[in-house]
Amino acid sequence: MPRSIRVAHTEAGAIAYFVPVPPEGLPAVAPGDLLHAWNVARHGAVRREWGSPRFLRFAQRGERPPTEIAIADPDAGAWTEAIDRAFGLETLTGLSLCLRLLALIEVLTRAARLGPFFDVTPAGVDLHPSLLAAAADLPLDPAARFDEAALMRRLPLRALPGNGTPSPVRHP
Repeated sequence: MPRSIRVAHTEAGAIAYFVPVPPEGLPAVAPGDLLHAWNVARHGAVRREWGSPRFLRFAQRGERPPTEIAIADPDAGAWTEAIDRAFGLETLTGLSLCLRLLALIEVLTRAARLGPFFDVTPAGVDLHPSLLAAAADLPLDPAARFDEAALMRRLPLRALPGNGTPSPVRHP
């Protein structure tokens, strides 16, 4: 099976990516790279570099139809554009970084149990190192999201407040 991502531009100005693996087949990434992607994306959003809409079509697995994802939201588009510039979405690793970052943001908005693992400050968001490590390694689900229960199983109980938790990673 080919391991490269084919990229095309649509007549409407979107960028289309044809990915040879399903979302759950994207590779794990280094936690430091995920943190760097977070910072790059945050700066891209501050600069309002929205970028073109993106369309992702992932290879099917078994009898399941291909997964298709559109990134058209301006905020997600800015994050995606910044990660594309820094890492390249035409690689499995670059695309994995992008989708893990978007999945992390999505799960943080819906999973109250993750509250002890990040802190929203006036300067940005501080992420606990164990959360970064789990998000860097945990496979995405078929919809390119994180399973909340699976993510929680990878996080140490000792990281909860009052258990001698190390400081979150501070963002510039």
